[in-house]
Amino acid sequence: MSDHELGVPAPLAPSTAYLDRVEEETARRAARTAPLTSPHAGAPEPLTKAVAGHVDDLAADLHALVHALHAEPETAFAEHASARRIADLLGRHGIDATAGVHGLETAVRAEVTSAGFDPARHRTVAVLGEYDALPEIGHGCGHNVIAATAVGATIALARLLDQDPSAFQGRVVFLGTPAEEGHTGKEYLAREGAFDGLDAAIMVHPYGEDVAEQVWLGRRVLTATYTGVSAHASAQPFMGRNALDAASLAYQGIGVLRQQVPPVDRVHAIVTEGGARPSVIPRTARMDLYVRSKYAETLKDLSRRVEDVLRGAALMAGVDVEIDWDTHPPSLPVRANDPLTERWALTQQARGRAPLPAGVISETIAASTDFGNVSYRVPGIHPLIKIAGLDTALHTPEFAEAAGSPEAERAATDGAYGLAVTALDLLLDDDLATAVKEEFDSAGGAIDVAHYFD
Repeated sequence: MSDHELGVPAPLAPSTAYLDRVEEETARRAARTAPLTSPHAGAPEPLTKAVAGHVDDLAADLHALVHALHAEPETAFAEHASARRIADLLGRHGIDATAGVHGLETAVRAEVTSAGFDPARHRTVAVLGEYDALPEIGHGCGHNVIAATAVGATIALARLLDQDPSAFQGRVVFLGTPAEEGHTGKEYLAREGAFDGLDAAIMVHPYGEDVAEQVWLGRRVLTATYTGVSAHASAQPFMGRNALDAASLAYQGIGVLRQQVPPVDRVHAIVTEGGARPSVIPRTARMDLYVRSKYAETLKDLSRRVEDVLRGAALMAGVDVEIDWDTHPPSLPVRANDPLTERWALTQQARGRAPLPAGVISETIAASTDFGNVSYRVPGIHPLIKIAGLDTALHTPEFAEAAGSPEAERAATDGAYGLAVTALDLLLDDDLATAVKEEFDSAGGAIDVAHYFD
């Protein structure tokens, strides 16, 4: 007889009330928010129209890439077929692309460079593409669309230069960046020099709404291993020191800590080991934890507080604890560059979209990305492009389905246009370039990301 037949209540379905309210508030804020503008001229209209034409000509190839990656999702560091597809497509359009660069087998790099390029006088912009998928869910974050936008932008700018070698002076770097999901692929690339010599790095991510700037939290990963003394749980429990007790106390301590942290901070924990059988007091217990925060400084502070909880639990249970931070490099929060964000918004308005500025969507709806590490090295943007409804969450089968939809196809071309024109704006507009650098410097400039938490 089932639990239902016995009258045992089924698990309570989560209420959608909060998300419903968020959607209503977002609509209200959006209705009274003026579209983003830019004080800078950017690229001349004849060039942006030419880019639009090139992107539209590429639509079939970009849509095919969206669906090919979607049909064969590959997880972090295993994106071999995806990297080959991307390199092959760039190659078919006359752009030499190399897979297996900057220390990662599935990273891809290609460059489009004007004649007479001089890094001392001309600017370099990187356009980033992701293409890793989630285990079981597939492209539940839409990275197949991200890849298509970056490839399309790169090819469009190459065609522009082929058509008119004087269209711009500078360099566009395509970087295919593996292993964003659950890892920090961009940080590995950065430590191998992938982002050296750049004036900016830009990319776009699929979402449930068009958003010019949204909060992305910094994230650190840690493991706590408790070691106690095993004993017979009935005959001599007093001779044991229970490692699972420490893990349980730590889990409860994390729950209590959550009340005293900033509203958008997050701590997630699971117990991955806690003993083999009830009659034996566990000698070993392990926990995996994520720590997230909105700012780099508050992430550092929250990390210390979480470590205090873990050590305090060990003290209460009379066991030892070993804490291992950052088995994968940490992700810093995204630091978006306002002048570049404004230029992106204008490109999307030209495509019939209306990207929302910062503060329209609640910052409590926030995840993490390794692009944050890039944005603390060079000026960057990580806007969002709509392929589904706001009620369709990232990392779900429903979002994976959206990543293969006609809306995903449209986002691939609109995003490719936006990235291409934003890059062109920066390459051509000296005043914009100055504003981009000044805003980056005023926000703190480049930091030593690799050693920030040492």
